[in-house]
Amino acid sequence: MTTGIARKKKFVIASDSFKACLTAKQACDAFELGIMQIYPDSIIVKVPMADGGEGTVQALVDATGGRKVAKVVTGPLGTPVTAEYGILGDGKTGVIEMASASGIEYLKESEKNPLVTTTFGTGELIKDCLDHQISKIIIGIGGSATNDGGCGMASALGVRFLDKNGLELPRGGGGLRDLDRIDTTELDPRVKNSQLIIASDVLIPLYGINGASEMFGPQKGADDATVKLLDNYLKHYGDVIQRDLGKDVALRPGAGAAGGLGAGLFSIFEYSLRSGVDIIIEYTDLEKKLVDADYCFTGEGRIDFQTEFGKTPYGVAKMAKSVNSRITVIGVSGSIGKNISNLYTNAFDAIFSITPGPSDLETLLQDGQENIIKACENICRLIKSVEFAKN
Repeated sequence: MTTGIARKKKFVIASDSFKACLTAKQACDAFELGIMQIYPDSIIVKVPMADGGEGTVQALVDATGGRKVAKVVTGPLGTPVTAEYGILGDGKTGVIEMASASGIEYLKESEKNPLVTTTFGTGELIKDCLDHQISKIIIGIGGSATNDGGCGMASALGVRFLDKNGLELPRGGGGLRDLDRIDTTELDPRVKNSQLIIASDVLIPLYGINGASEMFGPQKGADDATVKLLDNYLKHYGDVIQRDLGKDVALRPGAGAAGGLGAGLFSIFEYSLRSGVDIIIEYTDLEKKLVDADYCFTGEGRIDFQTEFGKTPYGVAKMAKSVNSRITVIGVSGSIGKNISNLYTNAFDAIFSITPGPSDLETLLQDGQENIIKACENICRLIKSVEFAKN
C-alpha cells in the first residue's frame, strides 16, 4: 500500500490579450479563476504574454519590475497624442510599441491616408528613451497607420530628407515622391551607440508585390492607384538609402514591416530582428517556469491557421513541448478559425473556444471574463475525470 501526499498539479497560464476585451493580465486572472474552481490547491504561475504588438510594453514591464513612461508625441496625422513606453527593471532597456505613437487605432475610417500619416511620434519615443540613458531599445512595429518608410521616425532623430531644392519633405508616404537626398549629419549621435531589437513577424520587403504598400496599404486607406504610387515612392526611397547611406535595406526581410518602418530603422541603427513572442518568452523566463509544469494554458482572441506564424499561443505551445515532454498544452480563444490541424503537430493537445453559443459581438466582449472562467472550469472538469479514470 502506497501512502503519502499527492503532488500538487502545476498550471502555467501564459495568455496574450483578448483584443478589445481583456488585457493579457486580465485574461490570465480569468484563466486562474476557472482552474481554481476544480483545482483549488494547485500551483498556478501566471505569465501575461504578447507577440511584439499590443501588450508588449505591459508584459515586459510586469515581468521585470519596470515602469511605464508617458510622453506627448506627434500622432500619425500630426496632432499630439499621449503615448507610453516602458523602462525595464534593469534601468537600461526600453520597450516601445510603435502603435502607441503611430498606430492605426488613432484614426477614424475617414481619416486613414498613408500619403500623409507619419512615424514622427515613434522617433520622438526613441529620442525620449535616449534622454533617459537607455542603451538597449526593444521596439514592436505592428499596428501602424503609416507608409512613410520610417522617414518620420528618422526625422525626429535628426535625419533630413530633402528635395532637389534642399527643402525638407512634407511628412507622410506621399512626401517621398520628391526625395532627392538624405542628410544624416545631424543624426542624434546616441543612435550609433544604441542596441536596437526589432520585434516583428512581418518579414516582407520594402516594395514590390509582397511589399509594404501592396500588402498593407489598402487597410491603411489606400485605393489601388494610391498603392501603386506608394510602392513606387518606397522603391525610390530604398534606392536613395543605398546611394546616400551605403545600406542596401529594401529587400531585407522585415524592411516593409509597419509601412517600411523596418527599412528606416535598418538604415540608421545597428539592429537585430526577432520574433516578438520569443522576446517575451526570454524576458519572462517562461522556459524555466514550464519545465516542471503539468499543464500549460495559453490563448488570445482568435486561434486560426495564422496562429503558427509568430502568434503568442503557438510560440508558448512550442516552447512548452520543447522543454517538457510530459506537459499538456491547451489553447483557449474567443473563436477558432479553419485549417488549424497543423497546430496539433508538436504543439497543442487541445484547443477550445470560450463562446457559449450564438451571440452578438458586443455581448461576447462584455462577457469575455465570465466565459473564460466557465471554459477553463469545464476544461479542468474534463482533465480531472480523465485523471480519475486513469487511477
